[in-house]
Amino acid sequence: MGDSGIMNPKDMSETGFDGRTLAVELFDTLRANSSDTFGITRESFAAGEEEAIGVIKAAAESFGLTTEMDAAANLVISLPGREAETPFVACGSHLDTVPQGGNFDGAAGVIAGLICLSRINAEGIAPEKNIKVVVLRGEESAWYGKACVGSHALFGMLTPEDLASVHRKGTATLGDALRRAGADVARIEKGEQLLDPASVAAFLELHIEQGPVMVSRDLPTAVVTGIRGNFRHLRIMCRGEAGHSGVVPRWLRHDSVFAASELISNLDEHWRVLLEHGHDLVVTVGTIETDAEHHSVSRIPGEVAFSFEVRSQSTETLKAFYELMRTECRQIEIKRKVVFEFDRRIDSPPARVDPRWVDRLRQISEDLNLPTETVPSGAGHDAGVFATAGIPSAMIFVRNEHGSHNPHEAMDIDDFLHGTELLFHALVDPVP
Repeated sequence: MGDSGIMNPKDMSETGFDGRTLAVELFDTLRANSSDTFGITRESFAAGEEEAIGVIKAAAESFGLTTEMDAAANLVISLPGREAETPFVACGSHLDTVPQGGNFDGAAGVIAGLICLSRINAEGIAPEKNIKVVVLRGEESAWYGKACVGSHALFGMLTPEDLASVHRKGTATLGDALRRAGADVARIEKGEQLLDPASVAAFLELHIEQGPVMVSRDLPTAVVTGIRGNFRHLRIMCRGEAGHSGVVPRWLRHDSVFAASELISNLDEHWRVLLEHGHDLVVTVGTIETDAEHHSVSRIPGEVAFSFEVRSQSTETLKAFYELMRTECRQIEIKRKVVFEFDRRIDSPPARVDPRWVDRLRQISEDLNLPTETVPSGAGHDAGVFATAGIPSAMIFVRNEHGSHNPHEAMDIDDFLHGTELLFHALVDPVP
């Protein structure tokens, strides 16, 4: 062990299985195959994600693991257990990225799962239950506006509206993309469950932390306590009336930008007050734009479009803040003589991780001399979809600098191997 008391990752396997080299090679290969002019781009249901799946599939088969594509076009890597007819234990994550993102978001969980199954196989361990790594498709909402597509499809949670969602460039629908990838879209359209939740004993997901908490607290790993849900609109349009900037006085203006700005400012103040009262809440306006064909420094904007997202671990808080936002819109409409128009609201419910699994992961962390601290997840994850489907689910976070969804993700390989060791023991000796 090092001075910190944490086990040296080099000493974790006594049989010569080299997880470190495998991890480095796979991360480097994914990076080389998907480097963009700036950052990493592995588009959902396109060449970037497909090539990454091919890399993982080939690596799994080289270690004697079986692979198949399920009815939602997810890659499933399997290792048989002694009691093959009992519910299986699953782990995994995703391989797609946001445009010009980082190399570790999602991929860390996939590679960690592959390393664990390869090591179990190499060491001749006969697990009690079947263990599977699921490489879930289309986790990022950046491409079709719907997050966690592969996991939602598994449990019949994709709606006709979801399948009709159009690619960010307007080129195809999500249903088209699933069909091209080989998914059974006919079953998905019917809302049929492609995977029986009762067949899954647990789902575990290792993921980089996407915020600054673990870096600030010097935690190489942490156990997740809950996953925030969200309500979001990809596009809210505020329509006013265009005019000459020099001749229309304030009291006669229908200024869409000032109206949207007032809304955003008011929501920020509500957010501050609710945080002071102890509510779990995050509010974001990620995009805002006027029409480039018409906007001008000397023109009162006739319309402005923006996105809206609110996240919380509490469904009640989500509902209350969303209604507060709509109330603010109605008041501003009267005050500034504008109209707010909303596209379809996309909801992802909050997910609670299984408390028995939290206790189990903390106990394994203590046994490995790793931190036993817990943190919430501000971002949504496939594990949250499994939890919503009624499957006991849990998450392991690995420290990562500079946040996520940007090219500067910086996960240390030792931190990753500590998290992978924690996942390994959880898979070998799961909660009964």
